[in-house]
Amino acid sequence: MLTEISISVAIGLLILVTYLMRLTIKQKRNLDRFLGKKFSFGLLLVLLLFYASAVLSAETVEYYPTDMGNIWVLETEDKTERVTYTIETTEERFNGRDTFVLKRTAETLGADESTGEVYFVHLDQAGIKLHKIVAELGSVFGTATAVFSPPALFLPASLELGDSWEIALETEVVLTGTVLVSYVYEVVAVENVTTPAGIFENCLKIQLKARTTSRLGVGRSTSYQWLAPNVGTVRVETDQEIVFNLVSSNLLTDASIYDVTGDGIVNILDLVFVASRFGDVSEDADVNGDGGVNILDLTLIAQNFSN
Repeated sequence: MLTEISISVAIGLLILVTYLMRLTIKQKRNLDRFLGKKFSFGLLLVLLLFYASAVLSAETVEYYPTDMGNIWVLETEDKTERVTYTIETTEERFNGRDTFVLKRTAETLGADESTGEVYFVHLDQAGIKLHKIVAELGSVFGTATAVFSPPALFLPASLELGDSWEIALETEVVLTGTVLVSYVYEVVAVENVTTPAGIFENCLKIQLKARTTSRLGVGRSTSYQWLAPNVGTVRVETDQEIVFNLVSSNLLTDASIYDVTGDGIVNILDLVFVASRFGDVSEDADVNGDGGVNILDLTLIAQNFSN
């Protein structure tokens, strides 16, 4: 959701662009002389439009990027346990609808056995919808499956502090028979998270309260997951207070290549630097390395503005 500040800044920039476009030819020429030989009036318009676009898109946040092949690897501080999340393709369909899978694999390093779940999901305007869960519970309890019809809301498309949602399921588990499980998710905080993979700001801390009912009785647990904007899962705390932090992900890029001014932040100054070398062969401003400074370099700068 866009903040009022982002909207006002973007509107102000667009008004400025409109004003500049209404200047007379003489006024434009005077402005060109003021800007210098390479940084022309036309480039100023392009620059301002890119900046307005960047401001408008800066608040468009995806907390669980779902591109095929995405991977997140999290480990405990002592590196004895690892959790891997992946997004993979599947040929399984539900009610004629194509789906993909979110896969979570938990393992103790050095051990042969692993556990985890496979979630069969699809995307729509409401968010990530869940059709089926296949849980690998280990050699003792085997595999448990739960099907949702209609599909359950796994993760809303838009998340804010205080949001909550629920999932309920019924499954069969070896030794325990029928098991009823209810999950209550709630966004309880917005925090900065430091991990071996980097520092992530404005992460949503999601609390998961689970209630399990079987012939063995009723069990309750509370765990947490931290989702970073446009990155996804960066920290998990289990109900046993075991903490996993992100150590690697193919979603992470080195933002320093877009900080062409070297001031530690990607902003309008980097756009000015690149625009002033537009059309040149400049290694300092050619951020995509295609041999020249062009509109693609401006686009990459605008898309990677610092938060």
